[in-house]
Amino acid sequence: FCTLCLQECLKPKKPVCGVCRSTLSPGSRALDLEKQIETTETTCNGCNKKMYLSKMRSHAASCSKYQNYIMEGVKAVTKEPLHNTRNFPNRFTFPCPYCSEKNFDQEGLVEHCKTLHSMDAKQVVCPICASMPWGDPNYRSANFMEHLQRRHRFSYDTFVVCDYDADEDDMMAQVLMRSLRDK
Repeated sequence: FCTLCLQECLKPKKPVCGVCRSTLSPGSRALDLEKQIETTETTCNGCNKKMYLSKMRSHAASCSKYQNYIMEGVKAVTKEPLHNTRNFPNRFTFPCPYCSEKNFDQEGLVEHCKTLHSMDAKQVVCPICASMPWGDPNYRSANFMEHLQRRHRFSYDTFVVCDYDADEDDMMAQVLMRSLRDK
């Protein structure tokens, strides 16, 4: 995970697992996982040298061929910056559909609605979904609180590189090309 993702998962008020978003609680070390990391062999995608997973991070930091491999991948998926951003919806902050308080990030909106509007049965439009290309700005959720809990427990950006303007065929072609390079 990158530093930003880990920082998001380890917020002091409620640290969560980086994969399943379950609440973390203090406990013992995952010794079985540590042993698996120590004994599983892998190959560097840059220089093809074999090593244990436990050594991969330090190797990757010093392997110039691996650095080039990463930069090729970054160049393959990076697009030119868009000059006119006014035509794009804001997908970072949202108003509360109940009280119109503004500028919540996704997690903040979920917490705000759970705290102040959990008993409000009014049908409202989900501002997060409405901002997405597939979202319908007129669709009113029958149970908005349930929708928030199930659909927006985490941000899409946490698990995928979101290019909302990419064509599905282009994305599939990029994935296939990348998978061929990884072999």
